[in-house]
Amino acid sequence: MLSLKNLVVHYGGVEALKDISIQAEKGSITALIGSNGAGKSTCLRAISGLVPLTSGEIWFEDKRIDGMVPEKIVRLGIAHVPEGKRLFLQMSVLDNLLTGAILRKDRAGIEEDLKKAFKYFPILSQRRRQLAGKLSGGEQQMLAFGRALLSNPKLFIFDEPSLGIAPIIVREIGERIRQLADEGYTIILVEQNAIMALELARKAYVLETGRVALEGDAKQLKNNEHVKKIYLGI
Repeated sequence: MLSLKNLVVHYGGVEALKDISIQAEKGSITALIGSNGAGKSTCLRAISGLVPLTSGEIWFEDKRIDGMVPEKIVRLGIAHVPEGKRLFLQMSVLDNLLTGAILRKDRAGIEEDLKKAFKYFPILSQRRRQLAGKLSGGEQQMLAFGRALLSNPKLFIFDEPSLGIAPIIVREIGERIRQLADEGYTIILVEQNAIMALELARKAYVLETGRVALEGDAKQLKNNEHVKKIYLGI
């Protein structure tokens, strides 16, 4: 469904991505793990059109999308849930959710997806009139998740969804990501919580200093000695 082919990205004179190739299959979870500065977030930003490529190609559903503006990429069905959530803190929960649907015209579909977001995270329904800035960190992550759902995507890309939130909320977010895949959505998951990522994913890539150091079945990588030592703390 999504194919990154030999991506090279520079920030100034620094080569952030070095000939990276990644595949994400329809209806599956693909994890990217690695330390800070490995290139994980840059990879996601490249998919979303937020950073230009120096070279390489990005294909989504047999259509080349590198060079497209972010708005067009969203219209094609790619939703990016960024690190740090990036909510409108002085707007209500409901209004934040509806910003995800700003490019849509199908009122009935928007209502259905709003119901789905509230079904995934009932606390958002209870607090729909509350300002987003008054939510806990975990609730804000749920809101960012729900906002992405309102864009009616085919592919979700999650950047560090477990960062800075309580373990019980991390588990709930993980369950919802798994649920999305079970419902046929495609997921790319960037996580420093490597145990969570490898448990959720079907396939995983280990990024180190802008390169793909390892790739393969997530369960097999979980038993890889290098991964266990460096990323799992075993």
